Amino acid sequence: MSESIQTHPGQLVGIARRSAPRAVMEPIRQTALTCSKGVIGDARGKSGKRQVTVLSAQSWLEVNRELGSSLDWLERRANLLVDGVTFDATDVGRLLSVGGALLRVTCECDPCSRMDAVYPGLRAALEPSWRGGVCCQVEAEGLVSVGDTVQWIES
Repeated sequence: MSESIQTHPGQLVGIARRSAPRAVMEPIRQTALTCSKGVIGDARGKSGKRQVTVLSAQSWLEVNRELGSSLDWLERRANLLVDGVTFDATDVGRLLSVGGALLRVTCECDPCSRMDAVYPGLRAALEPSWRGGVCCQVEAEGLVSVGDTVQWIES
């Protein structure tokens, strides 16, 4: 498990979506996560194993420190930013409760070459330790809002 066992819940600190595949990410305060569309209103929304992307605020901070930058998390193009939770390979298959929704971690969200267009070296900085975040599938639909609790559900 990442960071061993999470003893305190984390928090949802950001939500974003895009109106078109390469459009600027739009920060929002609340949305529904559905099994058919992922993040409602997101252009990449569809069913499947990569419906919702989740980025750890701690990992993003590490990336910015390493690069000597202060990039906004929206540059990573993730849907959700969580504080108090980090990710690693042992999290694949685990369930993450976010507000009223339940997400299953399906894979690492590998950084693409577009990240270096945002900031030189960003792609390489995101690659170690799953700092680019995770892709998830919606297991249980629900409403999520900035400030919601985020925690692992142990099976």
